[in-house]
Amino acid sequence: MARVTETLEFQAETRQLMQLMIHSIYSNKDIFLRELISNGSDALDKLRIESLTDSDLDVDRSDLHLELAVDREARTLTVRDNGIGMTRDEVVSLIGTIAKSGTAEMLRQLREADQNAALIGQFGVGFYSSFMVADQVTLVTRKAGETTGTRWQSTGEGTYTIDDEADAPQGTAVTLALKPADPDDQLHDYSDPAVLTSIVKKYSDFIAWPIRLDGETLNSMKALWARPRSEVTEAEYHEFYKHVAHDWTDPLEVVHMKAEGAFEYEALLFLPARAPFDLYTRDAARGVQLYVKRVFIMADCEALIPQYLRFVKGVVDAADLSLNVSREILQQDRQIQAVRRRLVKKVLGTLRELPPEKYQTFWTEFGRAFKEGLLEDSANQEAILDLLSFSSTADSTALTTLREYVERRPEGQTEIYYLTGDSRATIENSPHLEAFRAKGYEVLILTDPIDEVWTDQVTEYDGIPLKSVAKGAVDLGSAPPEPGAFGTLLSWMTETLSESVKEVRLSSRLVSSPACVVGDADDLTPTLEKMYRAMGQPLPPIKRILELNPEHPLVVGLRDAYARAADDPALPDTAELLYGMALLAEGGDLTDPARFSRLLADRLAKTL
Repeated sequence: MARVTETLEFQAETRQLMQLMIHSIYSNKDIFLRELISNGSDALDKLRIESLTDSDLDVDRSDLHLELAVDREARTLTVRDNGIGMTRDEVVSLIGTIAKSGTAEMLRQLREADQNAALIGQFGVGFYSSFMVADQVTLVTRKAGETTGTRWQSTGEGTYTIDDEADAPQGTAVTLALKPADPDDQLHDYSDPAVLTSIVKKYSDFIAWPIRLDGETLNSMKALWARPRSEVTEAEYHEFYKHVAHDWTDPLEVVHMKAEGAFEYEALLFLPARAPFDLYTRDAARGVQLYVKRVFIMADCEALIPQYLRFVKGVVDAADLSLNVSREILQQDRQIQAVRRRLVKKVLGTLRELPPEKYQTFWTEFGRAFKEGLLEDSANQEAILDLLSFSSTADSTALTTLREYVERRPEGQTEIYYLTGDSRATIENSPHLEAFRAKGYEVLILTDPIDEVWTDQVTEYDGIPLKSVAKGAVDLGSAPPEPGAFGTLLSWMTETLSESVKEVRLSSRLVSSPACVVGDADDLTPTLEKMYRAMGQPLPPIKRILELNPEHPLVVGLRDAYARAADDPALPDTAELLYGMALLAEGGDLTDPARFSRLLADRLAKTL
């Protein structure tokens, strides 16, 4: 069959990424080899799994391995595996483009990194790291079970060629035409076997497949998680984490555990120090690697780690599972569920014991995702609540835990108060806080979108009710105000504003503002209502309550004006303006901003 050759352009984002790699000033260029070896190891894992699940796949699995081959005269290095390989379409998809969501965000962060080129590693772009050390990269691959291979070649300058390769062996070989060694630029001589041996032993010693150079196996292939913690160095933990997480930064914390008894397993988990760019991407891969008796089974076993801990990376090696287990079976397997429960408790315990500096890093990077556990994991809800940190009115910068809040609340305060909103500034200026400030009561400031959801479902902490200062009646130690002389005004305003509010009443939570809008204790907040409607969930109209400050001159003046001339045509406009002001004060949205502006302009004009 005639060879089909094409010259294609890289996707724009891929082209930019490759230029970042080619011109990278990242000092440790050795990691390109770790990335290529990691890719080869993944290909070998996939071949072994594919051969177990596909009885029609006829492949030789007797000597799966990786091989390094050098030609010192030609200055080339080849990294070869006899793993699953790729089809022509897969090569174009996986290498010619970056087929991942979040690409634009990734490139933005890379550009902003400037001197901190270590950010490159955050995004798992291992193959492209080859261009840090090579003037040209050639990839030859053949998918297991296929008869024709593919050759891909590029200098990284914007285009690549791709054609058929009739005699390609199964697997993938990446050949680098190496740049000249430049010690000043930390560019070593990667055609030197001694240099390659040193890099493999440093970064890839734990890889489960043999890595050979000139017939010699360079790596020990010892499972790091199977060794006693006392025998593993911090550097080994860090390198293993970088391998499993495709990250170039050290982990925040290591969780190494072994369980014996009815169901035995070993686990080596890591808390990253930095959130991945796709932490909140719906289709992002999550879960930990699953092994059975040192045999790789699955790369992203979601059944072992809940969604709210999706940032946890690592390995779980079980002793008593079938080698031919599916994701569907894992979701229902009682042993797997038991392991999951223990892993979650271990991770939560580790978080509880983190030093303050490390915990601050964790919370900054993963706090918003971690709060999702309040909705997903009812069994550990109290433990999760204990680990949350919040801004509050007590301090403009320091965060507080619920336990700390409870311990410093003044005598007589029986509830934990909070207020949700878009930003700290909006919440701090909200009229809902006035009486609480005057009373000396601390209020938690909740600004994450997830806060709107979990506060609607979590009602207490350690037996103490959680109370929104913007919902329901508040008990601040004094009797609620009686309507008294305001009774007729309140009835009239309730009728006048009936399309917008369910009731107008006097407030015990206002000090300096004339009015505020609150919900009933069981009502959805306006933000949560918007979220549900945006998701297509039908909801009946939700009217709120307008509360008036009986001490404010505007409210007193409105009462007196109504008493003097109840039929004054300007009074309904005043009531509408008062309601609109209350909405704006809490950061809410006006139903008809143009009408509000017109009414306000007319009223201001009459004062001049």
